[in-house]
Amino acid sequence: MGLTFVLGGARSGKSRHAEELVEALPPPWTYLATGEAYDDEMVERIALHRSRRGTGWVTLDVPHELAAALRALPAGRAVLVDCLTLWLTNRLLAEADLAAESAALVEALKAHDGPVVVVSNETGLGIVPDNALARRFRDAQGRLNQRVAARADTVIFMVAGLPMRVKG
Repeated sequence: MGLTFVLGGARSGKSRHAEELVEALPPPWTYLATGEAYDDEMVERIALHRSRRGTGWVTLDVPHELAAALRALPAGRAVLVDCLTLWLTNRLLAEADLAAESAALVEALKAHDGPVVVVSNETGLGIVPDNALARRFRDAQGRLNQRVAARADTVIFMVAGLPMRVKG
């Protein structure tokens, strides 16, 4: 399977499709969760994601050190990274060097000796954000998505719950 990149808009079915791809492989599966719950609504979203996953999943919360977590996984382990958008948000707000960390992450994704499925949001389909921070995020997300897509064996774009294969 190699590296599979699943992206799309909010509520497009990205995570569910990515989970199905990984669950088609032999367990155990590792779920690298990048979200952090800062409010009740996010607590509910995280709980919903966790409730969908069965016993074959090992979940690691990695809101910041995603590349290191990937490098530490056993060879052959099927991995789901959900999602790059939240990870990038966390790193942006931590004032990290986004270019360097994105490059390290892409290398760690490609270097993992086993199947990896990565979820991300396509943030560039809407209007131009009205503030500098949002524009900086949108641009960084677009660059990261391009880098991952370039290295991925398969790229799937989700639209209204339907997967559209755009590469591989």
